[in-house]
Amino acid sequence: MNNQKAVEFFKRLAARLPQPKTELVYINPYTLLVAVILSAQATDAGVNKATQSLFKEIDGPAEMRALGLNGLKRFIKTIGLYNAKAKNIMAMSKRLMDRHGGQVPRTRDELEALPGVGRKSANVILNTVYGEPTIAVDTHVFRVANRTGLAPGKTPREVEDRLLKVVPEKYLGGAHHWLVLHGRYVCKARVPECPVCPVRDLCAYPHKTKEMPRKK
Repeated sequence: MNNQKAVEFFKRLAARLPQPKTELVYINPYTLLVAVILSAQATDAGVNKATQSLFKEIDGPAEMRALGLNGLKRFIKTIGLYNAKAKNIMAMSKRLMDRHGGQVPRTRDELEALPGVGRKSANVILNTVYGEPTIAVDTHVFRVANRTGLAPGKTPREVEDRLLKVVPEKYLGGAHHWLVLHGRYVCKARVPECPVCPVRDLCAYPHKTKEMPRKK
């Protein structure tokens, strides 16, 4: 997608949702980090359901450590891979207390050094908490970038690098959220809702749907 189309692409998404934000529910940077770790291979809705009760009990790493591994598991057992995620969250919390004064760091290297935190998760924190112009490439962003022709790539990192080049600077702050939400609710994996897509005419996808999928 050329620069002119990319500008129009994000202009339209911004017009529909001027202030995009994550659908993960959180209290502060620490609880967002916990939610992001839990969201790997899980839905935001499923994470929010589990953390609704958890975040009434804890809002920082010290409280998490006091809760303990088994205590944490009781809150998140409905989430896939919860055993491994619980161990990572406890180790991450200890690292925050030991090396960062209990605060969530704001550099990529420090974030990616935390247990359970990879590049995608670090990008979410850098963008959502610290306002950095980063783009976390999850399955929705990867699909939208490739399907529309906005920033095609074979790997998440390749897509991320291309997005950072093609997304207009004025839209970089919200690009991650716009792409996630567009992929989640319009440019869906199995049956995209092309008839109601605001960027349909800019999209390079050759198999656009002509009718809205029937509700089951």
